[in-house]
Amino acid sequence: MKIENVELRRVTMPLVRPFRTSFGQIDHREMTIVRVTTANAEGWAECAAEPDPLYSSEFLDGCDLVIRDHLLPRLRAVGDGLTAEHVATTLAPVKGHPMSKAVLETAILDAQLKERGVSFGQHLGAVNQTVPSGVSVGIMESIDGLLDVVGEYLAEGYLRIKLKIEPGWDIEPVRAVRERFGDDILLQVDANTAYSLADARHLARLDPFNLLLIEQPLPEDDILGHASLAKLMTTPICLDESIESARDAAAAIVLGACSIINVKPARVGGFLEARRIHDVAAAHGVPVWCGGMLETGIGRAANVALAGLPNFTLPGDTSASSRYYAQDLTAPFVLQDGCLPVPTGPGIGVDVLPDALANVTTSRTDIAF
Repeated sequence: MKIENVELRRVTMPLVRPFRTSFGQIDHREMTIVRVTTANAEGWAECAAEPDPLYSSEFLDGCDLVIRDHLLPRLRAVGDGLTAEHVATTLAPVKGHPMSKAVLETAILDAQLKERGVSFGQHLGAVNQTVPSGVSVGIMESIDGLLDVVGEYLAEGYLRIKLKIEPGWDIEPVRAVRERFGDDILLQVDANTAYSLADARHLARLDPFNLLLIEQPLPEDDILGHASLAKLMTTPICLDESIESARDAAAAIVLGACSIINVKPARVGGFLEARRIHDVAAAHGVPVWCGGMLETGIGRAANVALAGLPNFTLPGDTSASSRYYAQDLTAPFVLQDGCLPVPTGPGIGVDVLPDALANVTTSRTDIAF
């Protein structure tokens, strides 16, 4: 496959409502959209990094720089034989930067599959035509406000509710949601590394609420801490930020640090490594689910395809477009009986809307290949 041009386009997308986690609050999503052009196709992907290095060490301006100055020159040196399967090994000498590597691999894979007429789902091994959809609910100003929002999402048909938590906003919000909506709803919490092992006794107070899981309660580098916490709680531990590769997943499982894994393709360097994590987890009998990074339809399409694999047995954060954006960059993903359809068209299976993209573009750089 001969790449002719790589376009880096910075966009700013307003959110339909502010979204707050333990890292802070945002009311818009800024991201870099990458378009890879070949003689016969174009591939699209979005960089999941945020403007500030809070969720991970990567940040948006840094990603643009490393893509332009370090990653693309190495890919260019491969020549016409470059495929998505070569990207990870070609870029391995550049330490870290999984989100930067992921966006290039994904855009190249999209173009590659479009040239072959193969969908992401087919290529990755999806076995399901639809995937169950959950929704992530940010930290709110009040419990009454939280209950109103959760009620809205349940009325829309979401099959699982995830509550963001932090010290001071954990036990009581969970209690209130359980009391209002009952024990039948699928409910989980996400701490985004906000606690330490010293908080184990406090976190164990979540056990009576019959949660699906508690996601990433401790810092990402504290695998042994998570293993210790797992022995002190009955709520299953799910790792997110801690898992950056299939090797990380295998180690965490063997050490008893988690019994569930949140797979985010951007965090692990791309969809091919995400598939390997899926396979490792399946071999150990550990279920996985697909996390979200407030993607537009470009990123959501690929995530939904990944979530169609057989070991994605829990509802993910693959919410409908309207959860985040009044105007998406593709035709909107719409909830159908609590699920989203796995795209079947070539590549990511959706078309980018030129006018919608132009309306949110703040800068654009073309790099001849």
